[in-house]
Amino acid sequence: MSAKIVCYGVRDIEIDFFNKLNKYGYELELVNDYLNDENVVQAKGADAVMIRGNCKADKRNLEILSGYGIKFVLTRTVGYNHIDLDCAKELGLKVAMVPAYSPNAIAELAVTLGMMLLRNTAYAANRTKERDFRVDSAMFSKEIRNCTVGVLGTGKIGLTSAKLFKGLGAKIVAYDVFQSDAAKEVVEFMDLDEMLAVSDIVTVHVPFIKDVNYHLINEEFVSKMKEGAILINTARGELQDIEAILNALENGKLSGYGTDVFEGEASFFSKNLRGRKLENKAVDKLVDMFPKAIVTPHIGSFTDEALTNMIGISYDNMNDLLTSGVCKNQIA
Repeated sequence: MSAKIVCYGVRDIEIDFFNKLNKYGYELELVNDYLNDENVVQAKGADAVMIRGNCKADKRNLEILSGYGIKFVLTRTVGYNHIDLDCAKELGLKVAMVPAYSPNAIAELAVTLGMMLLRNTAYAANRTKERDFRVDSAMFSKEIRNCTVGVLGTGKIGLTSAKLFKGLGAKIVAYDVFQSDAAKEVVEFMDLDEMLAVSDIVTVHVPFIKDVNYHLINEEFVSKMKEGAILINTARGELQDIEAILNALENGKLSGYGTDVFEGEASFFSKNLRGRKLENKAVDKLVDMFPKAIVTPHIGSFTDEALTNMIGISYDNMNDLLTSGVCKNQIA
């Protein structure tokens, strides 16, 4: 069944993926920018839009899309807090998400950030970039096999991170409200406070649930962490209080911090702001703390396997909605 989809937030390197995975022969319009108040008009004449995290699918834009006769909103992400679902339901828009994609994509980034901070490789490489080849005490590190890694959340991504860290020789402890049998084969479960107290590295892999775990990583959370520990967040920006993390880095409570996500990141991620200060002063200050703090611009899912999953499943969702009117991954 023929249909036109306007896809927002498509990076140049993703274009080939969109085209080669298009087994249903959809008419595609690929838009580089995230869906926003200005480019929403590009969806006029389409049957569906496909968006990603940081796209602005709020009440205003959903009403405009509905007014254009669009029936389907596909998000190629697991999270969907960028979509006003209540409004979508009121408008009769059908919304579908991607339930999972390559857990290795996120897990590998978490391990990479953790190992960079543990072995002080960003610090050392930054020194050699300036032609300073001296070895100083800040380059000294423990080996990962002599460390304990705490995994917060042992779903598919968290468990994959645990397996990767364990493969490097680390002792793995974890906290999760649901302790799966698969996770029990890899990790030692503890209560949260105990896990934080013993972990040299804490890596966060829990979903953000509004009104449940907003700013879970706050001053109290960090105070319970091991002195000089490393914190990694490749999950969601809303889980962390940046001011609390900044304070912990400045007073030495944390020796390192790596993140791929921020609350309100759409205002600066995917933009070239070279030489300018960020409006969010806390984030701006954190970025300046490199190499003690390492920030990546939400690249966790930016891998070949993850893109294949995200785009391919979104196309399948569209086909299900067109042919049967329902979809197993439908959320509205």
